[in-house]
Amino acid sequence: MFRRTFWFSTGVAAGVWATTKVNRKLRQLTPESLAATAANKAVEAGHRLKDRAVGFALDVRDNMAQREAELGDALGLNASADPELPAPGRPPALEQGVPPSRRPTAENRTKPKYAEPTTYSYNRNEDH
Repeated sequence: MFRRTFWFSTGVAAGVWATTKVNRKLRQLTPESLAATAANKAVEAGHRLKDRAVGFALDVRDNMAQREAELGDALGLNASADPELPAPGRPPALEQGVPPSRRPTAENRTKPKYAEPTTYSYNRNEDH
């Protein structure tokens, strides 16, 4: 009698466990769940890629500044002719050939030459 009760309860427990496992796996395989999983993985991959790109950009910027300093020292651009005078500063590259009256400021900025895009209705039944 105890044997039968033991095996019956073992069978019930195994059935409940198997049913729970199957239902959980079926919920994971629904289209909504698969789409959410794919979206989460894509977001995580995007964050990893962004972190690596930012790190790479910072490394490039540091190496660029170091190399620019080396070239400035090699060409004598960083050394001043008179020890009492500071080294001559360079004007920004964008404003070198532009006279001060033509440099962009808040007052003399021009608006873009293109017009604002017009909105269109994309109703397929509208033309028929």
